[in-house]
Amino acid sequence: MIHCGKKHIFAVVVCILIFASILICHWKDLQLPNTVTRKIFPQAITASPSGQLCRGKVANSTITPLKDKKTFIISPYFDDRESKVTRVIGIVHHEDVKQLYCWFCCEPHGKIYVSNAQIDVHSDRFGFPYGAADIVCLEPENCDPTHVSIHQSAHGNIDQLPKFEIKNRKVEPFSVDFTVCISTMFGNYNNVLQFIQSMEMYKILGAQKVVIYKNNCSQLMEKVLKFYIEEGTVEIIPWPINSHLRVSSKWHFSMDAKDIGYYGQITALNDCIYRNMQRSKFVVLNDADEIILPLKHPNWKTMMSSLQEKNPGTGIFLFENRIFPETVSTHMFNISAWNAVPGVNILQHIHREPDRKYVFNPSKMIVDPQKVIQTSVHSVLRAYGNSVNVPMDVALIYHCREPLQRDLPRESLIRDTTLWRYNLSLVMNVNKVLSQTL
Repeated sequence: MIHCGKKHIFAVVVCILIFASILICHWKDLQLPNTVTRKIFPQAITASPSGQLCRGKVANSTITPLKDKKTFIISPYFDDRESKVTRVIGIVHHEDVKQLYCWFCCEPHGKIYVSNAQIDVHSDRFGFPYGAADIVCLEPENCDPTHVSIHQSAHGNIDQLPKFEIKNRKVEPFSVDFTVCISTMFGNYNNVLQFIQSMEMYKILGAQKVVIYKNNCSQLMEKVLKFYIEEGTVEIIPWPINSHLRVSSKWHFSMDAKDIGYYGQITALNDCIYRNMQRSKFVVLNDADEIILPLKHPNWKTMMSSLQEKNPGTGIFLFENRIFPETVSTHMFNISAWNAVPGVNILQHIHREPDRKYVFNPSKMIVDPQKVIQTSVHSVLRAYGNSVNVPMDVALIYHCREPLQRDLPRESLIRDTTLWRYNLSLVMNVNKVLSQTL
């Protein structure tokens, strides 16, 4: 009898404990009025239990390492295209970074809300341990946070965390039609003449802004950049990535086993798209030695109007690359004033290599930034709407560089003088820049 009684008492105690646990869990849920559950992000946003108010120092660097030294924050952007989220462009170690939290600062009451982050490492990592990543967090309801901090824990001291301004929160009319994103300038870049020619061609074709992610360049190039900054054409984004990671100048890990490829080019391109999402109708993604050259239209504006009319709902336009080898030149446009300037004179290179059917021909893009979610260098990884390959008779990428088909005789190259259509304006504009910079 006594033995049976003990069993009964034990069972009653277990039931009471279970019931008490259910009540406690239910009570905790009632204390979290800001809990948000979404199909895309199964995560909670909760008021900071310690009642901390917004503090912390605003980060001013383009690349900010977190304490783990394996997460690097570039910039947060407001993105309400699917749900109300903050999308933080960053760089992370693809294996070691497992969990991050967004600490939101809500105004005007200054409360802190903490949200689990979805870490989305971009698929085009090319074997490197570090890659571009979107650190995405749902924003709290009834709050339009101006700043966010990223932390490895949901607990801690807000004073110790750098905070970042959330860009793109205010919707404004586009200030420009075309922005060119160039990333990244490195290796003590000194191809001055070709850079000036490309800049002037961008302007002739319709670009109002050129954004350059600059790691380093020569002193002469600094003078040229200063001219374009003062003119209002160029915006420089400092890109000291080699202060944080071992960088490769190659695109694949097998070619150079470092931390991240091509000076973090893919991260810079994604940041450039989001940076210009609210201020530019189109973003042009190409390198400084490349020009998207229309063949049927005088400029980018008329070309893009035609392409959009023929391809409704398309936001990604891919253009085929064509190599104009710098080793093959013509005597035309041998301008004496240009001979002392370091770099290539593109007007003297009007022979292009024939396309090879069975060799990958990388494209570059003009995109509607509001339709891009993630981009790589030669294609968009995720987007709203369609992509289209622009036919070669509409436009091509004039890419003047060292040859890829070195053994081709000159007679096997294709003479293409499309660039010369712009020679009068180009020569005049380049001379003007040189007279004010050299």
